[in-house]
Amino acid sequence: MASRTEVVTAARQWIDTRWSHQHRFKGVGTDCAGLVLGVAAELNLANPDVPAYSRQPANGSLTKYCLEHMRIVGDLALGRVALLRFSDEPQHLGIVGDYPLGGFSLIHAYATSRKVVEHRIDELWRNRIIALFELPGVTE
Repeated sequence: MASRTEVVTAARQWIDTRWSHQHRFKGVGTDCAGLVLGVAAELNLANPDVPAYSRQPANGSLTKYCLEHMRIVGDLALGRVALLRFSDEPQHLGIVGDYPLGGFSLIHAYATSRKVVEHRIDELWRNRIIALFELPGVTE
């Protein structure tokens, strides 16, 4: 078991890790799925690996993975996993944090930034979030 705060603390330790497709190594390289799986592994939470996937998941594969391995929840809260869509199909994951100046942040391996970053969830980012999930074994 781990608290939501522990999930966020663990995720922040990955900040500045280089973005690298299908990798899961803190301080070396990771992608968005690798960040979530790496944090879960560090906290001894259930973390079934995501099968081989392309940079643009297709046919609902990322959504299906989330629905099979995490519990869908309704509201933004610390430590929850956000499933995001930039275009047609959901293709990105991040972990919800608490923004230092108030509100929520998103911790994610962002290909555009070429690393794991944390930034405020503003209206643009909130509109990209299509579902929120709780990692198995996370408590209040």
